[in-house]
Amino acid sequence: MSLSSASSATIRVRAPARLHLGFLDLNGAIGRRFGSIGLAVDHPETELTLKRSARHEAHGFESARALALVKKFAGDTKGAGYSVDVQKAIPAHAGLGSGTQLALSIGAAIARMEGRTLTPDDLAQLGERGARSGIGLAAFASGGFIVDGGKGADDRPPPLTVRCDFPDAWRVMLIFERDSAGVSGEAETTAFADLPEFPQSSAAHICHLVLMKLIPGLKETDLAAFGSALTEIQEIVGGYFASKQGGSVWTSPAVGRLAHRMRDLGARGIGQSSWGPTGFAFVDSPDAAQRLYDSLVEEAKGDGLSILVAQGRNTGASIEAS
Repeated sequence: MSLSSASSATIRVRAPARLHLGFLDLNGAIGRRFGSIGLAVDHPETELTLKRSARHEAHGFESARALALVKKFAGDTKGAGYSVDVQKAIPAHAGLGSGTQLALSIGAAIARMEGRTLTPDDLAQLGERGARSGIGLAAFASGGFIVDGGKGADDRPPPLTVRCDFPDAWRVMLIFERDSAGVSGEAETTAFADLPEFPQSSAAHICHLVLMKLIPGLKETDLAAFGSALTEIQEIVGGYFASKQGGSVWTSPAVGRLAHRMRDLGARGIGQSSWGPTGFAFVDSPDAAQRLYDSLVEEAKGDGLSILVAQGRNTGASIEAS
C-alpha cells in the first residue's frame, strides 16, 4: 500500500475493523510486553472521503472525533482546510479498533492529498496509536491474520512478527451488544495499572499454543486446532482481566451466553475482542455460518444482541483518489 500521490480533488479511504484475539505475554519478564494476536475483517469498516475546504470540518459518523483528527494531522494549513465525511464507522468502544482505523484513515487521506509519503508507523506516531498493540496498524497496512512482537523499551509501535492470509472459506460470527461498551481511554490505562502480575508460566503456555497449534491450524485450515487453541488463549487472558469485567471473562454476559450457544452448535474459537463487548466464533464455511445465523438470530434479538457474519480481510485499507 502506497500513501504517496499527487494532490487530488477527493480521497476515499476504506479501512477494516480488527479483532483482538488475545495477548502473548502480559508478564514482560524477558523484555517485551503484550504481543497481540489479531485478525482484519471485512465488516464492519470505516469509510470516509476527504476534500479541500475553506476551513476544517467533519460530517457524518464520529464527526467530533474526525474533526479533532483532521486538525491533528493537518497542522498549520495557513487558512486552508479539509472537509471529511465519514460514511461508515466501526462501532466505538466495541473492541474493534475504531479509533486506530479512523485516525489512520484520516492521516492517510491527508498525506495522499498532499502528495506526502507516510508509513503506517509514521501515521501511528502522529495519531498517537499503537500504545500497546500493533495489530491495528498492521490491519490497516496489509490485513490478514496478525501477531505483533509486543512493546520493547522504547515508544515505537510493536513490530509485526507474523502476517498470513486467513482462509477464504472460513467465516467469523460477530456478536454485538449496542448498550454495552468495553473499557477504553484513561479507564483502560488505570485497569492495566491495577492488575496483578501475570504469571510467566501462563505467558509461556500462550506462546506455545500460538506457535504450535493456533498458527499451524490456520495454515493447514484445521479449524478444530485453530479454534481449540484460541478458546484456551481467551480463557487464560479473559481470566486475568475478569476482575475489571465484573468478575467474568465476558464484558457482556449475554454475549458470552450466545457465544457458548454457538460453540454448542458447532462453532470453534469463541471469545471476546479486546475489552469487548463484541464476541466472536468461527465456522469453516459460508453454509455453516448461514445455518448458525438462522438458528440463533431470534434468540440474539431477544437478548438485545445482533449477529454479523464476516470474513477475514486479507488486504489493508484502500486509498483512492478521484
